[in-house]
Amino acid sequence: MRALNLHLGAVYAFLYLPIAVLMVLSLNKSGLPTAWGGVSFEWYGKLVENPKITGAALNSLIVALWSTLIATVLGTMLALGVARARPSPGRDALLFAPMIIPDIVLAIALLSFFTLLKFSLGLHSIVMAHVVFNIAFVCAVVRVRLASYDWSLNEASRDLGATALTTFWRITFPLILPSVVAGALLAFTLSIDEFIIAYFTAGAGQSSTTLPMQIYAMIRFGVTPEINAMATIVMAFSFVLVLAAQRLNRGRIPGA
Repeated sequence: MRALNLHLGAVYAFLYLPIAVLMVLSLNKSGLPTAWGGVSFEWYGKLVENPKITGAALNSLIVALWSTLIATVLGTMLALGVARARPSPGRDALLFAPMIIPDIVLAIALLSFFTLLKFSLGLHSIVMAHVVFNIAFVCAVVRVRLASYDWSLNEASRDLGATALTTFWRITFPLILPSVVAGALLAFTLSIDEFIIAYFTAGAGQSSTTLPMQIYAMIRFGVTPEINAMATIVMAFSFVLVLAAQRLNRGRIPGA
């Protein structure tokens, strides 16, 4: 056990030590990675004063909100349909393919599809592209809850005269709501952090530049303290959302 604990500690250090260094450097007043000048929140203030960064952050928020909303509705409906259908490994493989296909392959495929349809690129195309893979994640999370759902409750509701829609809103939806919210939070996190697919489907112009794309454009000229501060904010925001999604689904996922 001691050897396993040492191995686990080494893995955690390898994964999170660079992130801790980045967070510390975002507070470095000198702005240099090799010289400590004291603690300062100066670089966080400069992020707000940079119109390109604030504009890119707003674009990412718009994309994440719309893609999450659409993917949550479609993914929940898909999970409900699949849960009542006969098990099919082939169907499940098709449903979860967007989760395992490399991002670069999915990005090229979506770009080729938009080009074939002569569809204009912009924030709307990024939203549609993010919905493609977010549906699979929402469906997976909701299906975990539906695996232990008592469908006899729906039958009892129908026997008492309730319509299918009333049964859904009064019985099914309240019981699966934590999983739906968890799936939405996961989809939002994935969307706001996603870079490759957004980069391929955004088109030209600052008006469709998301925050990860802006970070990439800035980092090509070197890592600056503003980038460290921005990365720290994005990482902290993503961590909070993932933690919230995990807690909402606690007890519904084996080992949670």
